[in-house]
Amino acid sequence: MEHQAPPFFKTGPTPLTRLLIFAFVSLALLVTDARFKYLDTLRQIAAVIVYPLQRIASAPASIARRAGDFFVTHSSLRNENARLVQKSLASAALLQQFESVRAENAQLRALLGAREKVAVKSLLAEVLYAARDPFSRKIVVDKGSRQEVTGGQPVIDQFGVIGQVTRVYPWLSEVTLITEKDHLVPVLNVRNGLRAVLAGTGTDGALELRFVPLNADFQNGDRLVTSGIDGVYPPGLPVAEISNVERSAAFLFARITCKPLAGVNANLHVLIVSAERQIPQRPPEEEKPARRKKTRKGG
Repeated sequence: MEHQAPPFFKTGPTPLTRLLIFAFVSLALLVTDARFKYLDTLRQIAAVIVYPLQRIASAPASIARRAGDFFVTHSSLRNENARLVQKSLASAALLQQFESVRAENAQLRALLGAREKVAVKSLLAEVLYAARDPFSRKIVVDKGSRQEVTGGQPVIDQFGVIGQVTRVYPWLSEVTLITEKDHLVPVLNVRNGLRAVLAGTGTDGALELRFVPLNADFQNGDRLVTSGIDGVYPPGLPVAEISNVERSAAFLFARITCKPLAGVNANLHVLIVSAERQIPQRPPEEEKPARRKKTRKGG
């Protein structure tokens, strides 16, 4: 029998052929996931598998932070307590005024027969880490579908709106910040009641108002709150403050720059808000009477 030596070089597809094959497979997976959502189940399974590893990876930092908090000296705690007591006494008068105004508002609502349209519930969540993509403005919190978190819920801190839940996993949720590029929030000018649309610019600490006419009454220092007309954000939540207004006859719209009121990138804990809107049903449309066709009279 003749014995042939193995080939010195292995033959197979060229590197260019392999590149084209893998590129085609990648594009097919991207189109399939974006159009038919076939990979959502795999993404959920991967999130469940990776979740323990994420917790283990973040455990050293969490243990170190808790150990640092544990070893805070007694004198610093006493000074902090004294500062909080002084701040509480200073705001006592304002709180009493707020209570009187709220009581008066409730009385006026009762007299006018008004009713509350939005019932707000909130869930405390801890910020685990920011998104890996440096070009996106997203964070991940430790509450998910197990805690009845759903996509679209607003996320706030003690100063105002931070963003919106855009993706939910069993134990985690992804929050898109209001500074994300082209992320839109319907807002209302507190000073004059004008409505507008606030958009993210993709830059931390920078927002802009879109499609505002040149003669619109927006000024530096105006505070913007959610208008509530989109059915996502409850009305009255602080969002941003106007920092710069530029009007030029060369453009159709004014260029208005704003800064967010909330600590978009400076929070360890946030609130996930759930607003239950009770909107009355649309009245039934009245049926229009059928028009009679006019007949021509014979000559």
